[in-house]
Amino acid sequence: MKQQLSPQLKKFNERVQVMNQTGGREIVLSASDARNLHNDIFSLLAQIAELIEAKQEQESTIGVDFDGGGF
Repeated sequence: MKQQLSPQLKKFNERVQVMNQTGGREIVLSASDARNLHNDIFSLLAQIAELIEAKQEQESTIGVDFDGGGF
């Protein structure tokens, strides 16, 4: 399941790269950009939480076999 980054995340990533390349120390976001980035980050966190929960449910079933051994 490969998911592409949203335009807001791509834009933020590009701005951070430019900041790093130019030696900048801060990034200023408009309120609209900040809201969009916030929404995307929390959507990703919700997806991660769902995946973790699904994985834990799969791992919660433990199978044990007893064959009697050599008693």
